[in-house]
Parts: sequence; structure tokens; C-alpha cells
Amino acid sequence: MKVAIAGRANVGKSTLFNRLAGKRLAIVDDTPGVTRDRREADARLHDLTFTVTDTAGFEGADIGTLEGRMWAQMSRALDDADIYLFVVDARAGVTPLDETLAADVRRRGKPVVLIANKAEGRGASLMSLDAYSLGLGDPVAFSAEHGDGLSDLRDALSDAFETVKAQSPAVETDEDEEAAFDPSRPISLAFIGRPNVGKSTLLNRVIGEERMLTGPEAGLTRDSISVEFSSHNRKFKLVDTAGLRRRSKVTDTLERASTSDTIRSLKFAEAVVVVVDAMQPFDKQDVQIIDLAVREGRAVVVAMNKWDLVEDTDTHIRIAREEITRLLPQAAGMRVVPVSALSGRGIDKLLATVLETVEKWSARISTGRLNRWLEGALERHTPPAVGGRRIKIRYVTQAKARPPTFVAFCSRPDDLPSAYQRYLVNSLREKFDLPGIPIRLLLRKGDNPYSE
Repeated sequence: MKVAIAGRANVGKSTLFNRLAGKRLAIVDDTPGVTRDRREADARLHDLTFTVTDTAGFEGADIGTLEGRMWAQMSRALDDADIYLFVVDARAGVTPLDETLAADVRRRGKPVVLIANKAEGRGASLMSLDAYSLGLGDPVAFSAEHGDGLSDLRDALSDAFETVKAQSPAVETDEDEEAAFDPSRPISLAFIGRPNVGKSTLLNRVIGEERMLTGPEAGLTRDSISVEFSSHNRKFKLVDTAGLRRRSKVTDTLERASTSDTIRSLKFAEAVVVVVDAMQPFDKQDVQIIDLAVREGRAVVVAMNKWDLVEDTDTHIRIAREEITRLLPQAAGMRVVPVSALSGRGIDKLLATVLETVEKWSARISTGRLNRWLEGALERHTPPAVGGRRIKIRYVTQAKARPPTFVAFCSRPDDLPSAYQRYLVNSLREKFDLPGIPIRLLLRKGDNPYSE
């Protein structure tokens, strides 16, 4: 069952969304219009389970404006939903914008639960009386901030569920079938990059619909928005994120929250597509973003967007690949894919490259192969002598994958120079075909446990 939260700006929709989802997913701030893209999450309210969608606040504007595009996103969310939670501010009372949006919701003919939010304390029921004028039924006096009125909301929502089931008996059967089906876990793929490089436009092109709010304005995306998607016989959970600016330029509290949300999405992702502007590739901020993803151990692919503007494509891509290896030697050979979010060029290759990179990122190498490699690596370049004593590396094994992590047992792990460690990592990358994959090498003191 899909439940969409609707209402004008700054009535507490995102706070309600976080309350139903059980965790802080949407950014909340006193500034009106913080939420721009619609956001979905699994929700639970006592015994009821459903999918809840947060939407942008209705502010009434022309289609060509940013506010107009936000309304179009909200309208799509309402089209997809089975039930509406219509939120008004009980303190402010009913406004003309509330009445305009309520009229649109009534015309859609779907069950509506009217919520008079910010109705705390003893006078909650009196504060909600004004909402009766909207003609959407009995309002639920509620406080999303404090959780007051959850039981009443559950009862009202349960009645709406029964109405939907009575109207569409087939819905219940479909949901039972879906619950019995256990699909393979999707790959979590985050799109990150500087502001205004085309992340949201690229993600829209990938999924084939205008799911994310886009436009010429920089910094449109604020929350990290996830979308389920299937391609190449695999399932993805695509995550659009807010643009990352240099830390010194992030002074606004709201942008700080968006930046934290982006970094959190990066840490929880398996793979990352770093989107760069093909006309201005690999400036200092681009390199720092890629380096952050590598240090987090993600499977990273670089998408050079706006490729339709590049003239000498062969030279441009060759220079870009050489440049990224020079700037980020710790991830030598990272895959760079030219794409155009505007025309759709390179989208299929981008997804295929992501799958290939994730496969290598998840690879496990047998201990026997690793130690045969180690024997050859030591012969080609023996470990240095430190303090007149040569360091001996006796054995290596893979501790885990995702990212590939290896443990080498040596006589004096603290004394092995970092240059020699880089030699071993680069040799591993070349031998086992791990281009651009973050490799972690841990040193331990000890003898070969298989020596006997």
C-alpha cells in the first residue's frame, strides 16, 4: 500500500515522514520548501505496514518556475499513491493554499486522512477544528514532532486501508504475491559529485522518467533520494544526492545537513558513480570527492557527463584517463565512462561498467594463488633492509572482499616502508585484474600458519 503525504510548505510533512519511517531520513528545517524531490521509505504504524512518500510543499506557482516543477513532482507522487495524508498546520489555521490543494486532492477520489499537525497539549482538539472546513473528513489532532496522536492516526489510516481494499480486491492478492517473492538484494548505487554537474538529470535518464527534480539552478537536490531500478538482469537501488561543495563554502545550516546526508549515503552504498563535468573535469573538488569514495572503500566509476559538448572525443577521454591515474594513484586504472544525460549516450555502458566493477570489488582470491603471486613479487623486488636487517614477508591471505582486503604476515610490520607497500598493492592490482578497485593491505607480525 502506498501512502503519500501532501500539504503546503512548512506544515511538518517531512517530520511526519521521519516519524512513520522510524528514523531521520528527510532533512527537516524551519525554512519553507526544504523538501524538493519526493522520497519513499518503508513505514510501520503499530500493526500497519506500508510505503510512505514525502513530497514537496505546495506553494502555488507557474509550471516554468522551480516551485512549479516541485508541484509537478508532488502531483506524480499523488498519482501513484493509494491513500493521502493531507497535513495542515493547526496553529496557523486553514489558508487559501490549503483550500486549493484540498480541492485537488478531493478531485482525485482517493481515501484521505486529514492531519492537523502541530496540535500539542490540552487544546489539541480545539486547534484542529478549523480543518473541518476543508471537507476532507474528521481531522486527526497530531504532533509529528512529539508523536502525540499516533493511535488516532493509526485508526484513521486503518479505515483508509479497508476502503482501498474494498474498492480494489485485486490489490490484496498482488501484495500477497509480492510478499511471498524474495528477490535478490539490489546493488546500492549512489550518484555523487559537485553541484550542477547533472547528477539528477543523469539518474532520470537511467531510469527513463522524470523522477528527480532538475533544472539550471545549482543545488536543487537536498535530500538523498533512492529509487529501485532493474537493468542487465540485476536490481539496483539508485541514490541521488546533493552536490558536495568545498567545506569552506558550506556555511548554511541546511546545506550542511544536505552534505552530511550525501556522505552518509556514500558510506552505505556499495558502488558510487562520481559525476564530473566533461568540460571542466577533475578540478580539486572532483578529485577530493573521488578520493573520499576510494577511502571509504566503495566500487567507484567516473561518469563524464555533458559528453555531447566535447569535440575531440578520442583525445579528451585519453587525457581524462591519464589524468585520473596521475591524480589518484591509489586507484590506478579507475574506469571513466563518457555519458550524456541530455541525449542518453553511454548510459547502457555506464551500468555495464558499474556491474563489472562491483564484480571485481567483490572478488575473492584463493590463498594458493596469492602466495604464488607473493613469491614472484618478492623475487622481482625484495623487501628493503631497515636498520641493517632485512624484512621478511612470509605469507599473505585475503581477509575479506568488498573492498578486497589482504593480510600479509611479516617479521617487522611497523618497519615496512610505505613505498614497498604501494608496490605490493599495485602488483596485486595488476596480477589479479583489479583496475581502480580500492585495495587494503594490512600487515601483521607472525609466522606462516601453514608452514607445517
